[in-house]
Amino acid sequence: MKVKTMVLSCLASAVVLLAGYQYTCAQTKAGQSANSKIGVVNVRKVFRSCKRNAKYREQAIAEQSKIKAEEEKLSKEVEAQEAGLKALKPGSTDYMTQYKELLQKRAGLEAQVRFNGQQRIVKDQRWTEQLYQEILKMAGELAQQKGLELVLDVDEPEFPVASADELMMTLSTNKVLYSGGCADLTDEIVTRLDAQESANK
Repeated sequence: MKVKTMVLSCLASAVVLLAGYQYTCAQTKAGQSANSKIGVVNVRKVFRSCKRNAKYREQAIAEQSKIKAEEEKLSKEVEAQEAGLKALKPGSTDYMTQYKELLQKRAGLEAQVRFNGQQRIVKDQRWTEQLYQEILKMAGELAQQKGLELVLDVDEPEFPVASADELMMTLSTNKVLYSGGCADLTDEIVTRLDAQESANK
């Protein structure tokens, strides 16, 4: 009987200790979260999720479709002129005139394609810069409101990566390995950006 009583007492003590430990851990975790002076933002998620970026991408796709249609039209004109050139006698006045025009159209098409590609790159770069600056501004405002001293960009790597170069880039740029207990500002920034987008309509 004494053995049974001792065993039951030990089990009861263990349950009490375990419950106390779990409570202490929960309190510590909650305290860390409440008292943490560090915030985090997943910038890539903000770009993917906000309505402003989705609208820009939609407009960019429509614009690129229009540009591609114009390039295809010029390309068909060049092809038609090449076919017409074959019907002329090489070295004749008409042939040389047509050949000159063909060379000019080819050069014009190549220049237009290169220009369009560069223009798209510059436009995307400017847009990315502007949106990133807006994210930085909002992160700073939220940090001040919440009493945070530091805000870090947390970007979870996606594996597997396509190449060794991309893997090395991921390893060299992914600096925050763990951010439990930090204030995550990502969704709040997306909400603010979307509110601005709705107000500008």
